[in-house]
Amino acid sequence: MLSDERRREIADFLKTRRMRRQPEELGLPRGRRRRTPGLRREEVAALAGVSIDYLVRLEQGRDTRPSAAVLSALSDALQLTEEEHRHLAVLATIAAGPEMCPRTFAAAERDVPATVLAIVSSLAPTPAFVLAPWGDVLAANEPWEALVAPLGVLEPEQPNLARFTFLDPRARATYPDWEAVADVRVSELRGADLRWGRDALMAPLVTELLAEPEFARRWSEHAVTDDRRGETRLAHPDLGALRIAYEVLLLSDAADQRLVTWLPADARTVAAFETLAPTPEPVSPAVLRVVG
Repeated sequence: MLSDERRREIADFLKTRRMRRQPEELGLPRGRRRRTPGLRREEVAALAGVSIDYLVRLEQGRDTRPSAAVLSALSDALQLTEEEHRHLAVLATIAAGPEMCPRTFAAAERDVPATVLAIVSSLAPTPAFVLAPWGDVLAANEPWEALVAPLGVLEPEQPNLARFTFLDPRARATYPDWEAVADVRVSELRGADLRWGRDALMAPLVTELLAEPEFARRWSEHAVTDDRRGETRLAHPDLGALRIAYEVLLLSDAADQRLVTWLPADARTVAAFETLAPTPEPVSPAVLRVVG
């Protein structure tokens, strides 16, 4: 993404957050004759201790290097979440100089380390997989593949969860809470875009998805999250209704890879997951060792 577009993101982010806040949330009277949703500029300016003219310049992208003190005051005035506060800080850092943008991936960084592959495999029968920051599935164990194969997730040569969610018509049937899943996918890509927007895989993916109205609308809202734990539901064609608790672990490397595990969240899903476990091969009694 071009540097001027990056700088424009600060303006868009602040404007969307102002329009999403309601006066009552900040202890302000609603009053009458509000022609647009959210807070008025003068309300935010007063809460942040900045002039209305300066806030207008920020929201119009005419001031691209606000001070840390101003950003902190606006963050407090808009009651940003921790994730949103960090997102704004990264936006400001990148806007201050394109040289602060992270480099793109080297080819080797797209590979999953052998030690991580061993961990993913050893987690069976718990379904587990490794994600790239833009949603590519880089590795998975047999239980996860057995679980998602009937859904169509694995059919592309390079499976991608965001692409499946928005471009595969089966996704809406797969996710009973599709709206919430779609929000999370876009939010994840928003965060990844800050670090990897110039990457040869990340940029074309966003361009492709922006042609889908449901994605484009969410992208324009600048939603950000760092949700690494939660629950989701699947409507599985073979196993029925499943409730899954997921855990996302950020791996300690420069490639932002994530290890995701799926755990059953109710008795029905426990029983369904048991069918995913591979049948153990018989072992000859002659090779068994008695302990004790």
